[in-house]
Amino acid sequence: MSSSAIKYFDYNATHPPLSEILEKNLSLYLKSYFNPSGASRFSLDRQSSIEEVRNYLATLTKKPKKSFVFCSTGTESNQIMLGYVFSSKHFNTACYVSPFEHSSIYGALDNLKVEYEILKCKRDGYIDLDYLIEKMKSNPLPVVVLLAGNETGVIQPYKEIADVCRKHKMPFFSDLMQAYCKIPIDFSYFDGFTFSGHKIGGGMGGAVVCLPLDIKSDYKIFKGGNQENNLRAGTENTPSILSIMDASVLQLSTLEEKNIRLLKFRTSIENNLKEKGCTIIAENSNRLPSTTFVILPTEDIDFILMGLEEKGIIVSTGSSCKSRAREASPSLLSMGYTKEEALRAIRISTGYFTKEEDVELLNLELNKLLVNFC
Repeated sequence: MSSSAIKYFDYNATHPPLSEILEKNLSLYLKSYFNPSGASRFSLDRQSSIEEVRNYLATLTKKPKKSFVFCSTGTESNQIMLGYVFSSKHFNTACYVSPFEHSSIYGALDNLKVEYEILKCKRDGYIDLDYLIEKMKSNPLPVVVLLAGNETGVIQPYKEIADVCRKHKMPFFSDLMQAYCKIPIDFSYFDGFTFSGHKIGGGMGGAVVCLPLDIKSDYKIFKGGNQENNLRAGTENTPSILSIMDASVLQLSTLEEKNIRLLKFRTSIENNLKEKGCTIIAENSNRLPSTTFVILPTEDIDFILMGLEEKGIIVSTGSSCKSRAREASPSLLSMGYTKEEALRAIRISTGYFTKEEDVELLNLELNKLLVNFC
């Protein structure tokens, strides 16, 4: 089956490529392939295009231009963000972190030998803000909480979290992979954040980290070159960097209209699933319009996934870092669901290219597959 025939409902794993943007920047690269670090005017032109993206992000987020570092993946950007902070003289011991993070956050903290306490959360998918307040009173530490859950889609109360951190003069960091270009964001509440190009249709191979320049650190993820303000040696991936900006511009220009449409789709999908005895996780919480995490009334998840795939419909069992292993979702376990319930969960995520007829087909095929379990 060709990719064009696929009905894609796994946007949280990766956004389908915005072909015109990628083709434009690849074409530009083929014509102007010069190393941005070179001395010629052609190389300087390539470096200038990278700085244009940095200027765009600075304007968009109201953060200093020099705070942005381009790298290759979301995993790497999380490593850079946490490595920079916890290699400083001020924050090198421990932090508080949510139970909903991508595994790269916990992996980075382990690599850096930073102790961390997992914050308590509620069944609605929010961290327990009262618990955080009490912990910060007794032992103030930096806080790491992703903005939007990659499985549940729950949007954390980031302004309230930031207020708690500021009261205790502690920094607040966030993985924005699932939130960037999906919801309006006030970036001023974050001391540092990360996001990735492939989550917004800009293709794989490009990611961004914004660092707090008021924290002084000698951290370098790679040594051997002065690229990216001496934080990451290596020739920049110019096409991917340019595609991040172009994809951002497109996604943000259509954000309001897109979210109205995706919320309509989410409502249709969830109403249909509830009629079949399914449980919508964090149903009444503030969630991404694009994301449904649902517990099915059967343990035979493979039957459902394979049945949908036979019809060209792609959904997911959750976070892409764990979906192949078929482990119980740590997010659901932390929210108080049982392992048995967590193993019955699937994620449905929509996006820019999703059409009403795609949703209608998904609902139809889900009804056929779930009829024997209702």
